[in-house]
Amino acid sequence: MAEAEEDCHSEAVREGDDDDENESPAETDLQAQLQRFRAQWMFELAPGGGSGNLESRPCRAARGSLLRAADTRGKQELAKEEKARELFLKAVEEEQNGALYEAIKFYRRAMQLVPDIEFKITYTRSPDGDGVGNSYIEDTDDDSKMADLLSYFQQQLTFQESVLKLCQPELESSQTHISALPMEVLMYVFRWVVSSDLDLRSLEQLSQVCRGFYICARDPEIWRLACLKVWGRSCIKLVPYTSWREMFLERPRVRFDGVYISKTTYIRQGEQSLDGFYRAWHQVEYYRYVRFFPDGHVMMLTTPEEPQSIVPRLRTRNTRTDAILLGHYRLSQDTDNQTKVFAVITKKKEEKALDHKYRYFRRAPVQEADQNFHVGLQLCSSGHQSFNKLIWIHHSCHITYK
Repeated sequence: MAEAEEDCHSEAVREGDDDDENESPAETDLQAQLQRFRAQWMFELAPGGGSGNLESRPCRAARGSLLRAADTRGKQELAKEEKARELFLKAVEEEQNGALYEAIKFYRRAMQLVPDIEFKITYTRSPDGDGVGNSYIEDTDDDSKMADLLSYFQQQLTFQESVLKLCQPELESSQTHISALPMEVLMYVFRWVVSSDLDLRSLEQLSQVCRGFYICARDPEIWRLACLKVWGRSCIKLVPYTSWREMFLERPRVRFDGVYISKTTYIRQGEQSLDGFYRAWHQVEYYRYVRFFPDGHVMMLTTPEEPQSIVPRLRTRNTRTDAILLGHYRLSQDTDNQTKVFAVITKKKEEKALDHKYRYFRRAPVQEADQNFHVGLQLCSSGHQSFNKLIWIHHSCHITYK
């Protein structure tokens, strides 16, 4: 009985071994895959390894090459801009020396490298530069030094010679240069430029000639006389202004360097046609010109003519334009700090020639009348300019019969 059980057990073991031998290829493949998965998983978890790091190496290499290429391009652009800067400054120097043909060549080469090189250079004239590299220097000075040009130019003049000269002749000449004139004579010349018309625009243009003329144009006496001419005794004190020039530029006043122009447009109904089929409408346009003078006189003209033909005729009071109104004006500043202009104008009187043809006949006398126009305007500013606009407040006509 025991022998029979052992035989059965041995047969069962033998059958199990047969089953293991039959399943060994599939299990072996599964075990191999599992081992490979574990090895790959452990390799990825290990520091410095893994497929992610293997994949990032070529990415880092590409990124590094791009950075190096960008750095190289940046250096090339800087070198190109520096070369264009040198060529442009060389062209400026050639143009100053009169060699225009050479200057054009250098300008062309500089703009071929950098098209907008002209706007990337800020340069000023060097005070002691005679050579090639010293004729122009980049503007690296502190802005605070150039805030007050008057004191800066005065310091530059005092450091030159023992004898103070406002300007120096640029070229040698046998004739007497204007710098040989005394300071008092030059100041008379500058006051003559301003004249009674207060042509301060010409004075500002004259100040751009040289540093000495700039100092003369900022003389306080010139601007004090101009302020007295405009406001009279009401401008004895400078407060709240720091200089007479600042008062003249910032205090409200009428402009003497131009003409105030008002354009009016309206629609007028015309006459009906003969057949009654339509009625015309007309667009009417006319201009009103107002010209002020420093001595208190004013001119006004109403006409449909364009400003191109009228403005040149109103430069002086001795105009021969018909229908012009002459008068005087005054400035008034209210408590609300609004400056107003009040003018009284009348038609220009014309001398009538005597008619000798009917001198023996008695005619009915014609009653004469004088018409005076009273105009009120408010002074204000618009845009970038100051005191260039007048607003109508009131307008009335006073008739006086003789």
